[in-house]
Amino acid sequence: MSKIELFENERASGYNQFVETWIPGYNFFLDHLPNLLSETEQKDLLVVGCGTGNEIERFVQTTEHWKITGIDPSPQMITQAKERFQDFENVELMTGLLCDLDKEKKFSAATLLLVLHFMEDNGDKLRLLKDVSERLVSGAPFVMLDITGDKSQIKQNLNVLRLLLPDGLDEEQIDNRLNRIENELYAVSEQRLSELLQEAGFEPPLRFFQSAIYMGWLTRRNG
Repeated sequence: MSKIELFENERASGYNQFVETWIPGYNFFLDHLPNLLSETEQKDLLVVGCGTGNEIERFVQTTEHWKITGIDPSPQMITQAKERFQDFENVELMTGLLCDLDKEKKFSAATLLLVLHFMEDNGDKLRLLKDVSERLVSGAPFVMLDITGDKSQIKQNLNVLRLLLPDGLDEEQIDNRLNRIENELYAVSEQRLSELLQEAGFEPPLRFFQSAIYMGWLTRRNG
């Protein structure tokens, strides 16, 4: 893998406020995430790129008993998550890459939120999706949230995103952030994302959520 995006220092400590500011509907998406996976029988969840544990929090709050494994390459993010869930015996958190996780351990569901756009489409995206697929049982649901779209679609949706941001943000900060999204991250089109998922061993994905440039997808591991 040619590039690993680490969240450290201010990026780690301010992550939760950052995503709530920049992703309209972020908490709505997370609040309903357990519903999307509620039909999973074994309740054994893999959270890839778990960060500070925002999606994990939603699952530990449900009446169902989920066994949750979260993994993230950022030590500072994992430290925050461990402090957050120190009283939950059903949550296991690890610093590292998914490829470090034993393939023999199989999960009945997985999530990958806000990770893929940091990775180039030079084999890195596909490798990560294959790593997820290889650790799921047949038919396991997989939920993704990511920046998605071709260059034209991203550009148009960035104009929409600007209108949806909270009042009071510094205009220079907004310009810098939108420029980074458009020119420095590695979003792919919906068609390309579908191709990558199917090549990795998943069914064609269903887009069920969109907020400007951010799209949510649901698929399942093929048999």
